[in-house]
Amino acid sequence: MPPNLSDRMISDHEYRQRIRRYRPSSLLPLIAAAAAAYGSPERPRAWLDPRLNAYTPWALADVARVSLVSGNEYRAEATTDDLAVLLAHYAALDDPFGTSGDPAHDVLGFLLRTSGEQLTWQESDKATLARTAALFSQTPPTRPLKCITAGWDQDVLGCSLSDYVGTAQTLWGAAVSNAGRFDPAQIDAELAAHLDIPTVTSILDTHFATDTDGFRAEELGQAEQRRQAGIREDPQLRRFEYNPLRGRPALTGFGPGYLCPVPGLVWAKASPTGVYFTGFNHFGSDFTNDLGDLFEQYVGRQLRLISGATVIPEITYKQDGNTKRSIDWFIVFDKLVLLVEVKSTMPNRPVRLGSADAIPELAKKLEKAYSQIDNTAALIANQHPDFAAIPTDRPVLGMIVTLEPFHFANSTIQRQHLTATTTRTVLAGISELEHLVCVDDIGVADLLLARDADQEQSTWSLHGVLQGHSAGPNPVLDAGWDTYPWASANRGRRTTAANNTEQA
Repeated sequence: MPPNLSDRMISDHEYRQRIRRYRPSSLLPLIAAAAAAYGSPERPRAWLDPRLNAYTPWALADVARVSLVSGNEYRAEATTDDLAVLLAHYAALDDPFGTSGDPAHDVLGFLLRTSGEQLTWQESDKATLARTAALFSQTPPTRPLKCITAGWDQDVLGCSLSDYVGTAQTLWGAAVSNAGRFDPAQIDAELAAHLDIPTVTSILDTHFATDTDGFRAEELGQAEQRRQAGIREDPQLRRFEYNPLRGRPALTGFGPGYLCPVPGLVWAKASPTGVYFTGFNHFGSDFTNDLGDLFEQYVGRQLRLISGATVIPEITYKQDGNTKRSIDWFIVFDKLVLLVEVKSTMPNRPVRLGSADAIPELAKKLEKAYSQIDNTAALIANQHPDFAAIPTDRPVLGMIVTLEPFHFANSTIQRQHLTATTTRTVLAGISELEHLVCVDDIGVADLLLARDADQEQSTWSLHGVLQGHSAGPNPVLDAGWDTYPWASANRGRRTTAANNTEQA
């Protein structure tokens, strides 16, 4: 168990200097072994155990990052005890909480930083990977797309999306079973029969792997971009900046094959967000626009899974001589009308860091969605003729669905900084909607109305409200999962892979 340093705060400089005492070639394998041991199918999220709570994947990833950027081989050999001390230093790192003179902002900034750092690690890995195929390969668009057309995956990835995600599954499975390592030359014959090794290594080298020099170049490039943008660096916030291991979770040069310092980051690379950034780097903003259309239709596919509800798409209407568009989806229940606005957006740097620009950035990303729901609700209440299909005799609630979660978005401490609206609205990440639509022990309308009526629960995330409710399988996600190699290589391996990933 790491020592307790809670009696004092540690500066980022002291923390980094401590890491520099050890050779990366000795420290990185220790990190990978710990991350694999405490994030394996046998011990999923073991770091939630208070006895292991220093061994979090985000702490391990940052120690690895600092070692790669600042370490050298003319240092001491690291031991498991040394790693424990480094993790204790990470846990004691100073934070700018309480220094701005604005208590409300200090609290919100702290919550944004810690939630962005930690809560993403508690998403379902299986659902995240299944969503990639369900969104990019199985969701029909409503308009001709510019980039995400037949063969786009070959253009961007150099392989099929199925092989790309299948390679991520292979890398993760090997890493968590072998102390963070994957050596293609050591694959047993039975497993090799289900893999095309040259394809796997080609995908890994192209998209997943880097060496120390490449990692340092990426870190320096990110810093230079911030400098050119006039962004002043805050050492207290360094650990919340983008970690290049998210883009390249595997390392070469640390022994045979590949070393994954934090195997869980392999999933991030193959998630919809990871694929988006790869596509954006290839196609630019056209890829963003295409994703927006696909994500809107993907949300519609999820909404149609709700039992006993009528789903109506966006309505085009006339107002003041202009043609306008309503919110994206209307969900009509016997006792509720739910107005759903879809935003393929995600928290950006100021939000992740909880910096002074966080509130303006939140407003920029979310306020239009809140206003759109309010405007549509008013049109329904005023019985605008183009909305005749929408009932006016029942409560109206709003929901904003985003591609990535905005943690604490419904809390009073964050919501008070956005424009007040008449229509009570919950903001939810797509994973929360995927869970909500499959709840089977209470009606979706009943759950949403009960949440809204409860003064405390109305400020919770949907994830919090859904705790304790049972849910059936999500057919849309299941269909996405079934497209991957390890879902169909053979029945025995399919069952094992699915169960292992679900536990991870």
